[in-house]
Amino acid sequence: MSSRPRGPQRPARATGTLPSPRKRFGQHFLRDTRVLDTIVEALGPLSGRTVIEIGPGRGVLTDRLVERAARVIAIEIDRDLVVHLRDRYAGNPSVEIVEADVLTVDLAALAGGPYVLAGNVPYYITTPILFHALQVPRPDVAVYLVQKEVADRMASPPGDKTYGALSVNVQSVAKVEMMRKVPPSAFHPPPAVDSAVVRVTPRAEPVVDADLEARYRSFVQAAFGLRRKQLVRVVRTIAALDAEAATAVVASCDLGLDVRPETLSPEQFARLVRALIPRSQPLPHL
Repeated sequence: MSSRPRGPQRPARATGTLPSPRKRFGQHFLRDTRVLDTIVEALGPLSGRTVIEIGPGRGVLTDRLVERAARVIAIEIDRDLVVHLRDRYAGNPSVEIVEADVLTVDLAALAGGPYVLAGNVPYYITTPILFHALQVPRPDVAVYLVQKEVADRMASPPGDKTYGALSVNVQSVAKVEMMRKVPPSAFHPPPAVDSAVVRVTPRAEPVVDADLEARYRSFVQAAFGLRRKQLVRVVRTIAALDAEAATAVVASCDLGLDVRPETLSPEQFARLVRALIPRSQPLPHL
């Protein structure tokens, strides 16, 4: 994994040695071959395809991708690792190493066409990376190695104790599948938490159109900030409506007045967002 901060670079390493993990970049290098195989298999057939890899580290997953894909673009922020990777793949025109913060990269433009995405992402910026990669046009499929707690939240169904804004916002545009649990021993150095491989496949028909996605995500985030409130109160607060208007909105969506946000599906949230559009442009607090 690599993270975003920059600062003084470490001293030059001896020729032929591998860059060591850096805490400030959130680096935990995956070394379990079974997990590497799971990630590659979860991406599906790679022949003739472009793969973007986030946080290639020392290149152990990259090696597998290069064997199978027509083109591999690896985005890495650690300059030492960039040097190592460029040396490793020197002379291979199918591999491009990009030194950048992934959150500043237009992934679709970089790919130049359809692509799939793989990433062993830094845990403390997992959510921004997930949503950055879900911007339209999306990858055909994305497979991430993330903290298991985050994977559980991404895949959680309505009403589950881990169901929240992340669950709704990801599931509104994609199908989420847990592929396998990954123990700390699979990494060097081992993290303090369990991890998981998760596959995210964009939905052919998201619950809202692309021009409503930002509004939808903001509404969902605000609703879960009021997760213990009944739905009429949630709508009143977020949309700045009186009780009568809020009741009318909820009733028009065929939703119970006393239900709570944690029980609503992504589709039910979409009904609310669309019902609120003619009443407030833009929605207050969003």
